[in-house]
Amino acid sequence: MKPTIAVLGTGLMGGPMARNLLGAGFPVQAWNRTPAKAEALVSDGATCCQSPAEAVTGADFVITMLSDGVATGAMTRDADVMAALARGAVWLDMSSTKPEEARAQQDHLASLGVDHLDAPVSGGTRGAEAGSLAIMVGGDAAAFECAVPVFEAMGRPVHVGPAGAGQLSKLANQAIVAITIGAVAEAMLLLEKGGANPAAVRDALKGGFADSTILQQHGARMTERNFAPGGLSKIQLKDLDNLLGEAASLSLALPTSQHIRDRFAHFCEEMDGAEKDHSGLYLELCARNNLKVE
Repeated sequence: MKPTIAVLGTGLMGGPMARNLLGAGFPVQAWNRTPAKAEALVSDGATCCQSPAEAVTGADFVITMLSDGVATGAMTRDADVMAALARGAVWLDMSSTKPEEARAQQDHLASLGVDHLDAPVSGGTRGAEAGSLAIMVGGDAAAFECAVPVFEAMGRPVHVGPAGAGQLSKLANQAIVAITIGAVAEAMLLLEKGGANPAAVRDALKGGFADSTILQQHGARMTERNFAPGGLSKIQLKDLDNLLGEAASLSLALPTSQHIRDRFAHFCEEMDGAEKDHSGLYLELCARNNLKVE
């Protein structure tokens, strides 16, 4: 019998991650603040729970896929959840938070006899649906080895260091993602205005040094004007704020990350782009050039 997994947060990412766990044969106890999102997993075999405490009851592993470290931290300190949580369970926080928040969660749960791994992911909704997420895991190596079969149902896990290292890795990932989105937006706009076929150019660049998932997926989104959310711009902005906060604590200046962060802030706060996909930074670029996007 495979271990039981509680999944707290079954939205854009958590929902397909839970489906992949179910497909791999794990019993899943699902909870979401909006109940309908957890109820949607019942047809796949999940148990829909009415509270987080109910979801963690009897669970061997608890996965949190929540909005930020504040939400996850509140969950790990909820009295009902902690009372229901089995000592010896392993808490897998797959949300994107601050390294310091991950370390605080680890210390708190360790005092209760519960292991904690910070295990943020990259790959977006497509990766979540395909079970191909990149999973960056910080925390105790022995706890990681226990959790590998769970992680492998959702993607490719790599242990990157002690508590907080997973979240630090995710911040580095988000810097690369955001900066690359900015570069791809400029390239797509240049191609369009210069008269080249952007789709053909993306095909021509496959396998070259400039090729990337962002070029192929988000470049297509920009050309097709498809900014339905996969990775929300407001989450990208939150991650960049966390990145720059961590850099400041290390007395580091990251000028390119700062520039892209400021552009995402303008897109989210001044252009009503918070709920759009982060490839929507293309729209911010067009606005900078006084171009109307049809």
